[in-house]
Amino acid sequence: MRVALLGVLFAALATAAAPSQTYPMRTPAPRTTSVPALRDLANGREIEERFRIGLDALAGRKYQDAAAEFARIIALKPPEPKGSTAQYDLAIAYANLGRNDDAARCLRAALALDPAFLAAMANLVSVDLARGDLREARVTADRYVALDPDSARALYSRGIVALQAGDARTARDDFGKLLHSNPAYAVAHYDLALAEERLSRYDAAERELRTALTLAPTYARAQVALGAVLLKEGRRAEARDAFAQASRNSADPALQNLAAAMRDSIAI
Repeated sequence: MRVALLGVLFAALATAAAPSQTYPMRTPAPRTTSVPALRDLANGREIEERFRIGLDALAGRKYQDAAAEFARIIALKPPEPKGSTAQYDLAIAYANLGRNDDAARCLRAALALDPAFLAAMANLVSVDLARGDLREARVTADRYVALDPDSARALYSRGIVALQAGDARTARDDFGKLLHSNPAYAVAHYDLALAEERLSRYDAAERELRTALTLAPTYARAQVALGAVLLKEGRRAEARDAFAQASRNSADPALQNLAAAMRDSIAI
């Protein structure tokens, strides 16, 4: 009985596996293996792999290797957002190699592809400051603030550019707005103090520097700046103490020597 049933089962399987007489076996091959499609697939895989290798190289501070990977990605002309991302990552590698002109060029290319790429704007401002291009830095910083007016990084970026360009009022406004939302940012209090000092608002500058030092008691640059403000106010003994503290706290030999020289130049 079991043998008979097995015979029926195998017969049924054989029938199921046999080719149907209704549907022909020879059907056209799908046209999904065309040369352009295969090329696009290969390029896509290469782009993904090179991004992985390039990002690992950036993380490992192998900036020359990273630059080679991202440059190859750009040569493959990837679609957005990969195109602007590759330009941005190549700029980061170049900046770390000290190739600031090349970094600026790549960041401009990234922004041409994606005009709202905020991280590219922030880094272009920094690179332009390093290059001494205050004009482009200000144009980019203005765009950054216009797109993200409440961003601490946008406000700080433009404030620094304005301060270096001699626009103390814009710097004061930007640092003030930043500190309204981020009052514990000691560096911004220091930078706001510099803007206030350039506007001859010594009381305000002193207040911001003392706030910075409350937040960061060993902030040597703030102590040097406080000494300079106190000296302008005629408070020589307090200025001397501020310079002495800066000399003790500074890890920068140049700043330490400057503070010590200022301290020693003040006769009590």
